[in-house]
Amino acid sequence: MEKHLQSNAAITAIGTYTPDKILSNADLERMVDTSDEWIVQRTGIQERRIAADDQYTSDLCIRAVRNMQERYGVQVEDVDYIIVATSTPDNVIPSVAAQVQAGLGIKHSGAIDIQAACAGFTSAIQLANGLLLSGVYRKILVIGGETLSKVTNYEDRTTCILFGDGAGAILMEAGTAAEGDILAISSHTEGAGGHHVYRSGLSPSINAADIDTTSRIVQNGREVYKWALSHVSEGITELLRDSGYEPSQINWFVPHNANQRIIDALCDRTGISEQQALSSIERYGNTSAASIPLALDAAVQDGRVLPGHLLLLYGFGGGLTQSGVLLRWSI
Repeated sequence: MEKHLQSNAAITAIGTYTPDKILSNADLERMVDTSDEWIVQRTGIQERRIAADDQYTSDLCIRAVRNMQERYGVQVEDVDYIIVATSTPDNVIPSVAAQVQAGLGIKHSGAIDIQAACAGFTSAIQLANGLLLSGVYRKILVIGGETLSKVTNYEDRTTCILFGDGAGAILMEAGTAAEGDILAISSHTEGAGGHHVYRSGLSPSINAADIDTTSRIVQNGREVYKWALSHVSEGITELLRDSGYEPSQINWFVPHNANQRIIDALCDRTGISEQQALSSIERYGNTSAASIPLALDAAVQDGRVLPGHLLLLYGFGGGLTQSGVLLRWSI
């Protein structure tokens, strides 16, 4: 379902964080039957970041917000709402968003987690946009954060090569200049295919230290690849068509970074130039809900993304769910 929006909600700041520890392809060669050449050829990944044993998703999310504050000088103590997209919460209860609220010293705000897997960040933007347009809220933190290394089976060479940890945060505010508008959104879910990507055996835990070590990501990569090429490419084409834009008008395409082969194939099928696609896959691997803000922020920091640029953010993954956001960048 695509919605064309008349909006005055915009992104006003962005920040990211990745852990210090690097897991390279050479490291993985010593762990499982694989090779750097095999991994790069099939995924485009050269390394990924891994959270410390005592570092959890909420820690990464807080660091991403701190990074945003340091760079943009924004205050977050007065945010009205916090939305965290994650598939790897510290606990089932309390939410990561509640832990972020406490960690940042925010006294009065709503706080929720959402779980839309790799479409989580774009889905969270859509929710925040709706809350801001309601007029009830004025300032919302949207965060995508994952510690996928804690639920990765490092004996399964088909999945352990893919996943890394990281977080990205944006501040969304109402009443900003029109050039920063969220222009259009779309979302589609095909739940019948949900068994192709899932997290096994999740048990509630009371403390972060008690995180369920039996829970693992399970993925049928072949089926997910086929779905992405057909259904996700259709979703992207539909969003652009219904919002009145041609692929050539998009300055930057920021897809979920599942792997480089999927990104290249989506570009080919939608008519978006590969030079327009922003990727974080080489350095960070597949970071699920964090992949889009990581790729976007890298391009903001190096000057590729500029105010006035038209951006298409598009998440897709477990569910099987896809969601897109077309926006005009303003910072």
